[in-house]
Amino acid sequence: MQEAPEVSEGGALAFIGELIKITLISLAIIIPVRYFLIKPFYVNGASMEPTYYNHEYLIVDEISYRFNSPERGDVIVFKYPEDPSQFFIKRVIGLPGERVVVSGGEVTIYNSENTEGIMLKEQYIPEYVKTFGDIDMALEANEFFVLGDNRTASLDSRRFGPLKKEYIIGKAWIRGWPIDRAGILDHVDFEF
Repeated sequence: MQEAPEVSEGGALAFIGELIKITLISLAIIIPVRYFLIKPFYVNGASMEPTYYNHEYLIVDEISYRFNSPERGDVIVFKYPEDPSQFFIKRVIGLPGERVVVSGGEVTIYNSENTEGIMLKEQYIPEYVKTFGDIDMALEANEFFVLGDNRTASLDSRRFGPLKKEYIIGKAWIRGWPIDRAGILDHVDFEF
């Protein structure tokens, strides 16, 4: 019969020391990543259907917008301007310096390249979905016009006005849940 290996007091202390070291190294990596680079986000509500559904789990890239501005089509997570303790998820439609007009169920963008205006073609939402409201909004520097993909069930810029960049947390980057829809999220390129 083999005898069980002896455990010395020094071995137990060495094990505890290694465990503490691994824990500290892990925390030194995880905490900066979690607080400065990425943020978990849980979709709450139907405002982004059919792109994102209630109870989906996303990872938000918090670092990109420190160096670049959001682009049209980006799906962003931001603090709700009327109650910054709440987080919303919407799609960027209008950019700083542009004029956004919502009329007749359509969205038209006016900017330096499209002074006569160009109707937004939004292939990520079903054709029967119309953008309700009667809005004519000029965006100033660091202001964005955001809409939910589910236009009939979304509290967005049509209600609370332009979104200032300071409220933006980051860009939706990875869907982690549900597993069958997990992966890196696609960027929408608009056709003008």
